[in-house]
Amino acid sequence: MRNLILSGGLYHDFPATSAALAEVLAEVGVESEVTDDIAGALAEPPEVQLITINALRWRMDGDRFAGERGRWRFELPGPARRTLLEHLERGGGLLAMHSACICFDDWQGWPRVLGARWDWNRSHHPPLGWTGVRVLGGHPVVDGLRDFDVVDEVYSDLEVHPGVTPLAESNGQPLVWARGVRRGRLVYDALGHDVRSYDSPVHRELLRRAALWLLKRPVGISG
Repeated sequence: MRNLILSGGLYHDFPATSAALAEVLAEVGVESEVTDDIAGALAEPPEVQLITINALRWRMDGDRFAGERGRWRFELPGPARRTLLEHLERGGGLLAMHSACICFDDWQGWPRVLGARWDWNRSHHPPLGWTGVRVLGGHPVVDGLRDFDVVDEVYSDLEVHPGVTPLAESNGQPLVWARGVRRGRLVYDALGHDVRSYDSPVHRELLRRAALWLLKRPVGISG
């Protein structure tokens, strides 16, 4: 199975986290290609079964981003939007990591696909550090997994779609969910700020299961 990882952006070591994610997914037979040319990679439908968004690319309209805007400002072109939707329509999987909820803010349909968005007037996160993650169960991606601790950021007060059912949370903040979109499947995992997040054996198992579920392959249930 082939996976395209859309990577890159500010404030994160995306080359390192994308490599770590590719390593985890390889453990269940997923071969990943990483690119930071998001628009180019989605200009035509890629021949992959899974698309992963591990990036922070958005319009950067706030004054505090003025110094970086010239290099990093990004709008998702129409053909790229269509590629993502057509991928889901064909039954493909979409794995969205961490800052994907901030991405593509020029596209009004993206929060409906993802199930949430970052609200610049309300959303925030505590300082990067150890946090406890409570696994809620009720889905093959998380059934049987134990609660775990991880070094990460806890995205808080996202604008979450009312139809979203959290599969894991921290301090009352939903961190992981899985949902059907068109004929495909989506998993959002708000964890993954840096490579330490991928040091957690439970988080790694969650991601392996997420990939299997997204690819409509059997998900083994183990702790």
